[in-house]
Amino acid sequence: MDNTLSQDPQLQVYWTKLDTRFPLAEAVFEDCMTEALASLSPEGIDAYLEAARVIGKLGRGVEPLLAFMEEWPATAIAVGESALPAVMDTVRVMQKSPNGRAIDPFIRTLAPVARRLQSVELLQEYLDITQELMGRTTGSIHGHHTTFPSPGLPDFLAQAPNLLSQLTLSGMKNWVDYGVRNYNNHPERQKDYFSLRSADSRAVLQRERHGTLLVDNERNLDLYLRALWQDSEQLVPYSTAFDEIRKPIPYYDKLGIRLPDVCDDSNGVRGIDRYRAMLAHIVGHRRWSEAQIADNWSPFQRMAVEFFEDCRVDTLLIREYPGLRRLFLAMHPNPQENACDPETTSCLRHRLVMMSRALLDPNHGYKDANLNEFAARFHALMEQPTTTTNEVALLALSYVARTRRQSDQFSKVHFDNTVVEYRDDNRQLWKFIEAGDEEEAFDEQRKIKPQEVQGLPPRHYPEWDYVSQSYRPDWVSVYEALHPSGNAADIDSLLQKNAALAKQLKKMLDALKPQDKVRIRYQEEGSELDLDVAIRSLIDYKSGANPDPRINMSHRTNGRSIAVMLLLDLSESLNEKVAGSEQSILELSQEAVSLLAWAIDKLGDPFAIAGFHSNTRHEVRYQHIKGYSERWDDEVKARLAKIEAGYSTRMGAAMRHAAHYLSAQKADKKLMLILTDGKPSDVDTSDDRLLIEDARQAVKELDQLGIFPYCISLDASLKAGDDDYVREIFGQQYTIIDHIERLPERLPQLFIALTK
Repeated sequence: MDNTLSQDPQLQVYWTKLDTRFPLAEAVFEDCMTEALASLSPEGIDAYLEAARVIGKLGRGVEPLLAFMEEWPATAIAVGESALPAVMDTVRVMQKSPNGRAIDPFIRTLAPVARRLQSVELLQEYLDITQELMGRTTGSIHGHHTTFPSPGLPDFLAQAPNLLSQLTLSGMKNWVDYGVRNYNNHPERQKDYFSLRSADSRAVLQRERHGTLLVDNERNLDLYLRALWQDSEQLVPYSTAFDEIRKPIPYYDKLGIRLPDVCDDSNGVRGIDRYRAMLAHIVGHRRWSEAQIADNWSPFQRMAVEFFEDCRVDTLLIREYPGLRRLFLAMHPNPQENACDPETTSCLRHRLVMMSRALLDPNHGYKDANLNEFAARFHALMEQPTTTTNEVALLALSYVARTRRQSDQFSKVHFDNTVVEYRDDNRQLWKFIEAGDEEEAFDEQRKIKPQEVQGLPPRHYPEWDYVSQSYRPDWVSVYEALHPSGNAADIDSLLQKNAALAKQLKKMLDALKPQDKVRIRYQEEGSELDLDVAIRSLIDYKSGANPDPRINMSHRTNGRSIAVMLLLDLSESLNEKVAGSEQSILELSQEAVSLLAWAIDKLGDPFAIAGFHSNTRHEVRYQHIKGYSERWDDEVKARLAKIEAGYSTRMGAAMRHAAHYLSAQKADKKLMLILTDGKPSDVDTSDDRLLIEDARQAVKELDQLGIFPYCISLDASLKAGDDDYVREIFGQQYTIIDHIERLPERLPQLFIALTK
């Protein structure tokens, strides 16, 4: 062992538990343990080391061990530590079969797969698909003896993150089934299919790609929760693919709000709107419903209370946002009165769904006297300023007592057209004294109070691996937030300090300002008559000469169409003092950006300012300083005055995220200015080339989006012309500021030169 490990007694203990002699494992052990200790519980650390020890003893070399040590902490963050036994069971099944070589790709793709699935239940279903594929393409399953490996299994595992970015688990299962059915006896064709190289593989993928995926819309729905309902509960998907007898329905518990992993468009309602209706209804329960003691109530009585309480919640929601009525009714069944035969079938559920429809739809058209009486009593109750769950429950019990029939006890129940798809399962509405409800949280007050938004859920971006010449899927987590505010007067002081420079810049800016309309004369066809030319042509005509037919003129706008994104590297190195100056690089950058923002504002170009830094690939912080829709005012100046430097520089991820906003701008030219003081780096990468190559790949991606990236490098070490890494990343699209103290002068001039 090296000296670094031996100096830390606890690290020495962990290394002993790992019980391996691989030099490569020793080289990365400390970094892996640092990440693991930050991510896992003490029990999780013990399980992590034991699992790594087992994998290291499989006889498959060091690669599976390294993959597990690197990938498991991120996997545990996504789906929980409880998933480890199921993962290790799958590893053992592979080890006992001829598919041992698939262990490495299985473990390497585990973290991105887990980030797509976001729950241990969905991960288990993915593991089931993997084991089923392994068994069906080798003639056995779960460790039974076989003589040859599954040809397509390693390719399937390598493609799994890509597949789950496009398919639900149900779609993936169908895609796998097609490949097994058609290519089970053709090893090479099977490999082509599961590696997405064959035409029918891509065709089946396209066929199964349908619906609105929760994982793709989690950020939008999270913003919907925060903005409209002041709620910020975690969203957790469940699969709709594997329970054909009884489809699961939405619910919430202490771990978050559970929603289906995919919603198809249905009855004229888009999938995203179905998600919004589900969330609105659940928020209503969390805000207004009170848990009821259910020990002395029958299942039929509880069902009635649930339907009436659902309608109370929906009514209160509609009062806040009337447009929800149309959405709820589009997703609510509209059963016919005579659809259920009470002589042979239990019709209680049918009657309750009709009542639910009547309580929400003023034009329901039902004739039943009891239904209309209780609908009127419900609406009268809802006219009171404060109507409680208990009051609505008493009304529901009265309805059951009035309408009870002997046939309600029949085992045959009418279910057709009775599922209200946007409503949850109401588990939070009940508490059972005998069951020990003191251990549950649903009997506590769940009133929702407005809270400060602490930032948005992360966006996951790929990162380019130059060694394998491929992307690492969902590798980097970018967290964005609005930058905190400071004192706007500080920025005004900086502008006043540079008043003389601003005066010089103003002359240059005046020459660049749009001049609105410009005449285009001598046109045969135009928007209006050019009187001077027309009179001259008339004189020529009267004089017998050939008149000039170009007697019209048109106009064009002599304007600029430029959108700008100014991306600031806010890494720790900006705190260094500039040679021969009392100012830090950060302070000079702040001064230069203030002057540049003033100049762009004078030109009228839409522009945004953002800063970034990183603390490993799991935490890239992207902070909005100015948005495109904001004015250059005191609020923006206050954010700029507060900028601070820290951590590292994961440039590629920041550029990809900034491009997300810049590419949405409507402009002929889109310019991204990256102000940085050094090469891309981060604490979790030991290969200096890795992040340089990723940033280079990000620049290629920007070019494909029609974005012009330009780097302004403040790296003092480049004075001697050592600009290799900058040139490798940006080509010729960069400038090195040799004298950093001149940055406030050079930066606006450079912008003007780039946008002439």
